Amino acid sequence: MDLSSLNPEYLQRALHVEAPQSSDYDLNPEARPKGRLILRPASVLVPLRDRGSGPSVLLTRRAARLKHHPGQISFPGGKQDEGDASPLAAALREADEEIGLPPDRVTILGQFDSHETVTNFLVTPFVGLIDPDFEPRIDRTEVDEVFEVPLSFLIDPANLQIHQFTRLGHQRSYFAIPFGPHYIWGATARMLKALADRLCEV
Repeated sequence: MDLSSLNPEYLQRALHVEAPQSSDYDLNPEARPKGRLILRPASVLVPLRDRGSGPSVLLTRRAARLKHHPGQISFPGGKQDEGDASPLAAALREADEEIGLPPDRVTILGQFDSHETVTNFLVTPFVGLIDPDFEPRIDRTEVDEVFEVPLSFLIDPANLQIHQFTRLGHQRSYFAIPFGPHYIWGATARMLKALADRLCEV
């Protein structure tokens, strides 16, 4: 797996590898609520760019003032609104709103396995190439920071960790990818693992 440069054809092949849906419950199957869950549609954009030193992924740190998941690391994206024509349209709209990324500056390569969250969303991740010279325009009501992480770092199995926390007397495990001062964990880390698994299969 050579990631010294961004190869769209390689990435497209990886996105067509069949793989199961991932879930926040993958490491804690006993915590899944009983019965059929009603999952609300959401989608995210996994923005990739290469400025000559290899592909990197743009990630956001959610605003600390937000009610849900404040300060967490995430991809641009969110729930699908009634006015969105498709999950992809929702991901592109949210990326435009959150970091000022116009849809016409994104080349979509494909999508990969949807991810079920403990907050009852079914998130579809789309991978897109963005202009190397794109400069984020952050909506401070939603995002505190935009930063880049080398794709090679994010998909290296040596950097994927399993951490635990205890809540209401129950221990829960989750995936985490620490990167400098940034702590990538939960659904974002699990989706990155899903992408890494696909890239390793090609």
